[in-house]
Amino acid sequence: MQAFEHLGLSPHILKVIEEQKFEMPTEIQEKAIPYALKGKDIIASSATGSGKTLAFGAGIIANAETGKGIQALILTPTRELAEQNAMNLKLFSKYKRLNILTVYGGVGMEPQYRGLKSASIVVGTPGRILDHIGRNSINLRNVRTLVLDEADRMFDMGFIRDVERIISQCPKERQTLLFSATISSEVVHVSRNYMKEPVRISVDTYVDPAKLKQVYYQVPDNMKFSLLVHLLKNERAGMAMVFCNTQKTTDFVSNNLHKQGIEALAIHGAFTQAKRTSTMEKFHSQKFDVLVCTDVASRGLDIKGVTHVYNYDIPKESNQYIHRIGRTARAGEEGKAINLLSDRDHDNFSRVLRDNDVKVKKEELPHFEKVMIKWRDEERGGRFGGQRSFGQRSQGPRKFGGARRFGQRSEGQGSYGQRRDNGPRQSNASRNSGNGPRTFGQSKGHSRANPAFEKSKDAYY
Repeated sequence: MQAFEHLGLSPHILKVIEEQKFEMPTEIQEKAIPYALKGKDIIASSATGSGKTLAFGAGIIANAETGKGIQALILTPTRELAEQNAMNLKLFSKYKRLNILTVYGGVGMEPQYRGLKSASIVVGTPGRILDHIGRNSINLRNVRTLVLDEADRMFDMGFIRDVERIISQCPKERQTLLFSATISSEVVHVSRNYMKEPVRISVDTYVDPAKLKQVYYQVPDNMKFSLLVHLLKNERAGMAMVFCNTQKTTDFVSNNLHKQGIEALAIHGAFTQAKRTSTMEKFHSQKFDVLVCTDVASRGLDIKGVTHVYNYDIPKESNQYIHRIGRTARAGEEGKAINLLSDRDHDNFSRVLRDNDVKVKKEELPHFEKVMIKWRDEERGGRFGGQRSFGQRSQGPRKFGGARRFGQRSEGQGSYGQRRDNGPRQSNASRNSGNGPRTFGQSKGHSRANPAFEKSKDAYY
């Protein structure tokens, strides 16, 4: 507690910190809070989960008053991050009872109209904030502090012009706090044009490289899902995130993992806000082991306890790889990033290695069983993520019976791109069904055997 007291935090916040049993401030809190309380503009390099909400919220909570209009505006790239920031601000302002409102799309406008009339602090996404500006339903003339959270992400999503329009509606005499994982050209542009002598704060990466193991497997296109199932059932872990490049692949992977007895949830941009919120609540409750997601969930969501990150698809933008693997090996904990490479992933993976300072070790393919997959009727006939069409047969008929194992021998732990020899396949091998402790991803009360599907809709994947 003494370390927090030395930062100059208000008694209201210190009381909450004591109740929450926070022992030491994080690096970003220690470096940013004193400047924030002095009213300085700040550019801070900091990742999600590093405690930055308190870093920018300390001064806002100390200075805001109920009934004085909107005195602080926090812009975020996603609805989930807006909710998360608002939740933390409400926690730290518990004994000051400020009116804190989230404003984002995907929900009705009417409750936001009412809330904006009495809000002291607004946390929102650029698009919906602009909607309210256009309708004259938000008044930013009293804003003293403007926060741009995950600024690089907002600009990557094409929001820089929206952000500039919103800034133009705020008073010129204000404090501006910009938090960004990377300092892009757009971040530099904003700092030069809209900030006054900002203090530059950089903290060590929140992901500990020494505790993060990165590996990749080279696998045929039609065996990628089968390998994922094998790894999820045999890796001993806590919680996992599986990243896909498209919404369609995300739904496919989640649906079929569930059929394999793996407690998986999906989340992507096509979900309604209510469904996204419900999904994250379920995952946070740890009733589900696996979250299958697009990159909408790789930034802004503070999910604790993630031990494994699987890249089912290698991201098209190489910097997204860093954001994905940053979900694990945090706060001193160990983590593992596993990349599944089929033919279509090689170009993307080469860019990841070229553009990022990462060491990714090749792993030999384990022996694993082919998984029988049931394609949805509405999805059959079209290509799925660049792979075989729904319901399309492999060469020759396959019997629905004993599961076939897939094995591939490596010539050693070589570098990426090294060719392998194919080993013999073993058929009619049974699954291991020991009575030991439940392995990662295995659902309580579920058999690990493949479910029997209707033959007419079966396909190997």
